Amino acid sequence: MRTQLKSLPVKNDNRFVRLLWVLVVALGVSGDASLPAQAVPATQTAQSTSTKSRLQNRTFKSESLDRVMKYRVWVPAGYFSGAKKYPVLYLLHGWAGDETNWSTLTKLTKYAEDLPVIVVMPDAGNSWYVDSGSVAQNKFEAYLVHDLVAEVDQNWRTVPTREGRAIAGLSMGGYGALKEALKHPEMFQVAASLSGAFNAASPELTRGRSDLRPSLNDAFGPEHSEARVKNDLYALAQKADTKATPYLYVDCGNQDDTFLTPNRKLVSILSQRKFAYEYHEFPGEHNWQYWDERLPAVLSFVRREIVKE
Repeated sequence: MRTQLKSLPVKNDNRFVRLLWVLVVALGVSGDASLPAQAVPATQTAQSTSTKSRLQNRTFKSESLDRVMKYRVWVPAGYFSGAKKYPVLYLLHGWAGDETNWSTLTKLTKYAEDLPVIVVMPDAGNSWYVDSGSVAQNKFEAYLVHDLVAEVDQNWRTVPTREGRAIAGLSMGGYGALKEALKHPEMFQVAASLSGAFNAASPELTRGRSDLRPSLNDAFGPEHSEARVKNDLYALAQKADTKATPYLYVDCGNQDDTFLTPNRKLVSILSQRKFAYEYHEFPGEHNWQYWDERLPAVLSFVRREIVKE
């Protein structure tokens, strides 16, 4: 088991997980995970969808959802002039987002200019990346883990194995990324979360956030439903095989009023059970300013863990 904390250069002979609590006061831009307010100005937009464009919009028919779904993909420099296969990062959006968010509300394409990784950004609506507990046809976990991965491996030059896949996301997507890593450890080598909504399946979030309530009820059903039990991230972490689970990267702003406590709760479980993970807290709130600032660290983490150079 590997356990490391990039922000703290401490030798870890006993594989003991060291948490970094960066507790400083800083100014931030107010915002909610769920809304695109106070977004970082877009510096990159979608180019032509020609086969030579590095940023492309694609659609495909998802068998699990029985509908056409969209995704955006960013390919490495040199992709169209060679035959090399590349690892893939599945980058998940947050609540009220879509497949365009990462490439328009952060400087993703600038940060990933020299990253030898295919970045896939799927649209998943406000699904919480679960097979819905109330709408039978909304099987978004199956769509993501089975349909989308198969679509990407069939149509792009990928490394089509666990060792060639990473999954990451913000807020709702951070929850989705770690949930899929814990439920499907055979699919991903690493998983990363920024400001993850880790208590998504908990009734407390449904009761406390009226804006999120409709989508949470659609995704998880009533309190104590089977869907809530199956998708409870804390319960999944308590019973997961720590040796088989992907390496986990967890990051949250220390001024995140809604999700800082849920992040610390999950990290406590990861620490107690000796998962291979790292945790970071930095000054910041639950907004695009924070996610844009932290995205380079996530991409560096992905490069370190799945790129064979």
